[in-house]
Amino acid sequence: MAVATASTYRMLIDGAWREGATGRTFVVRNPATGASIAEVPDGNLDDVRAAVEAAHRAFPAWSHLPADGRAAILHKAATIMRERQEELARLLTMENGKPIAESRGEVASSAAFLDWNAEEARRTYGQVVPAASPDKRVLVLRQPVGVVAAITPWNFPLSMPARKVAPALAAGCTVVLRPSRATPLVAIETFRILKEAGIPAGVANIVTGTNSAEAGRELAEHPLVRKVTFTGSTEVGKQLMRYAAGTMKRVSFELGGHAPFIVFDDADLEKAAQAVILSRFRNAGQTCICTNRLFVQDGIAERFSARVAELARNLKVGNGLDAGVQVGPLIDERGFQKVEEHVADARSHGAEVLAGGRRVSPDGLQGYFYEPTVLGNVRTDMLVMHDETFGPVLPVMPFATEDDAIRLANDTPFGLAAYFFTRDMGRGFRVAEGLEYGIVGLNDPLPTGPHIPFGGFKESGIGRENGAEGLQHFMEVKALSIAL
Repeated sequence: MAVATASTYRMLIDGAWREGATGRTFVVRNPATGASIAEVPDGNLDDVRAAVEAAHRAFPAWSHLPADGRAAILHKAATIMRERQEELARLLTMENGKPIAESRGEVASSAAFLDWNAEEARRTYGQVVPAASPDKRVLVLRQPVGVVAAITPWNFPLSMPARKVAPALAAGCTVVLRPSRATPLVAIETFRILKEAGIPAGVANIVTGTNSAEAGRELAEHPLVRKVTFTGSTEVGKQLMRYAAGTMKRVSFELGGHAPFIVFDDADLEKAAQAVILSRFRNAGQTCICTNRLFVQDGIAERFSARVAELARNLKVGNGLDAGVQVGPLIDERGFQKVEEHVADARSHGAEVLAGGRRVSPDGLQGYFYEPTVLGNVRTDMLVMHDETFGPVLPVMPFATEDDAIRLANDTPFGLAAYFFTRDMGRGFRVAEGLEYGIVGLNDPLPTGPHIPFGGFKESGIGRENGAEGLQHFMEVKALSIAL
């Protein structure tokens, strides 16, 4: 069965595909061409509340289903997702813009999240604790937290929902998903797959819409929601935390990043250069763990910068559905304007454009395309060095010593991901331990996967996704003391 046609995009609430309460819709557009892809229900607060209430009603039965039963549904969903990889990947590229090869990879990783959490459902072990007296026994139980509200962004519109929904369902929670208005289609397809795999009515609900602030506040304040999991900006995360505090909800937030990439003079320079390109320009730089600042030891800085600039100039920009395209469009005008602002600010303060630096229109396309850009002669007071650009721009700055590199890398309120290349293992441990980041790649530009905990230090978030730690954030711990 192929993915849905435009006429069948609806919200899933209490096991039924529905229009919004008002009947209004909004258009989802291809960011490469501006063309309309589909119309989707513009859900309002009545739809959000209906979804939460459906999830609340479904929670008792789902939470008591044995782990093997929940795992079987998630495994089946993963199988269906893999069978539809090409259709899902094309739809993902159409609504997000990323190259088709990246979209295929995202489908594969999303299926892996479903499979991993299916297995983790069987490992929600409790404990037997030695009692303080001979006539007592003490157990520690783990139980699902309840209804989970998941709010996801547009940059990974398939894997972000999978990464949040899969552990919640595996733990025995029920879910209401609010996807980004820019990219709701593959999220809807994920829920179509879950329904086909046998998920009971009300266990997995999706509400689409344009008023994200209103929906987010309702989900964070609703007394029947017991946990909010959100990926997005630090500013929005802080506001959601304020709303959630009223009912003392659990929260897991993956927020802003400003990832440093450090290259020491003993590194394999060609591998490091290729890794920087992969990390910075994947998804046109619109990735929360993308390299944002490149620090290169001063003895190799000029040579290394030249090689990175050469590689950046050779990247093919265009429609993500076209063969060989490596960099697609920015998601919208606001994202494009931020890129232009950062480059203009850097130039005005003396930065040198080593590659790129301008808007392009490959094949006459009207999307927001920007050349992969490398900037030299940058300073720490430039916007590009202290704000997350979220676009295909890479500033390069030299450093002198190991301590200098760590200091520069940590000079930010964010702490999501960091990267460094060296062949000195002693330095490897020192730098890894000194970096104030939740995810560190040592000679590795892709330190992620369903088995690796994902989350940040400082203002980059709270909690972890993925790995054994991910499932635990959807569970309560209950102490049971028994007098014999």
